[in-house]
Amino acid sequence: MLTSITNFFNVLHIWFRPTLVALFNPRLSWAIRWRTLLLQPTCLITYSLETIPYLFSRPFQVEHLPVWKDRSVRCLVFKTPSPTTGDKLRPLHIEIHGGAFIGGFPEGMAHFDDKVSRETGAVVVSITYRFAPEKTFPTAIDDVDDTIRWIKKHAADRWGADATLLTMSGVSAGGNLCLASTQQPDCHGASQTAVKAFVGFDSVVDLRLNPNDKPTPEGFPTTNPLAILVPLFDAYAAPARVKHIDDPRLSPILAKRETLPPRMLLTIAGMDILVAEQMELAERVNAEDVKNGQEPRVETMLVPGMMHGYIEIPDMLIPAGVKAKTMDAAIQFLNETHRIHGWTWDA
Repeated sequence: MLTSITNFFNVLHIWFRPTLVALFNPRLSWAIRWRTLLLQPTCLITYSLETIPYLFSRPFQVEHLPVWKDRSVRCLVFKTPSPTTGDKLRPLHIEIHGGAFIGGFPEGMAHFDDKVSRETGAVVVSITYRFAPEKTFPTAIDDVDDTIRWIKKHAADRWGADATLLTMSGVSAGGNLCLASTQQPDCHGASQTAVKAFVGFDSVVDLRLNPNDKPTPEGFPTTNPLAILVPLFDAYAAPARVKHIDDPRLSPILAKRETLPPRMLLTIAGMDILVAEQMELAERVNAEDVKNGQEPRVETMLVPGMMHGYIEIPDMLIPAGVKAKTMDAAIQFLNETHRIHGWTWDA
């Protein structure tokens, strides 16, 4: 009962966080505070769409991981029952939600996480982190690094998951944090718990540029109805940009190829300011792989006509089958990775 009450107030705080931050955080500039308040109606609509479908029936368990002594991390855990796997450890998949580093819920990708669990047999743990504008770089990635380290340590005993067969996926800011997390020594290279594969959905990989300075693809709208909020969308990176201009934990596009997962799938919305940077990352890493006598590790899937974050938009608002095609490609990619490492799943 106490856990349910705690979870309720935790979720309620996230729902109304923009208002609370705007009214009660005097350390932030007025320019950021009034924009944060302006974001509140959008947050209520978005969070409603993400969470209401799971009020009475959900394919996950909500857990609060005691990562630190003084606070925990809210996460969703997906584990599809199977009578055939016995005590064998299952693959571990970590999902990180998007939200421009200023908000978001793990529920935003619950439809995909459930599909991963059902169709690959993996235990999926969808995590969150602290947000800007109160918490700027490197708070979010520090949170993610600590949480991943905790999950790896407890995966087997807590969920029957194998930390040595770890894959990750993330949307937008979540994709950034996934790739940034691979910079930790235990997440790449010869480490047993290195990330074996990554799936990105519209991942932000280059935060060296302000959003207004990013190149736009052909046919991109000339007006942006959210332009007034751009300083807020840049609140995570802006204060740290100059000092960390060469830091791959901020801009994974700078990561050395040997620190990146050996298999990567970047699904890219065609009408997005992030197209160029994702393609640049893929082309650079693949060229380096070929130069070193290896198979190119990065696959790209361009989805024409789609706007940023389409993977989280309700099906009724986008062309039929677009999301399903993207998710099916991701599932196939993860299953291929699992087979390489000796895991097969009969759904």
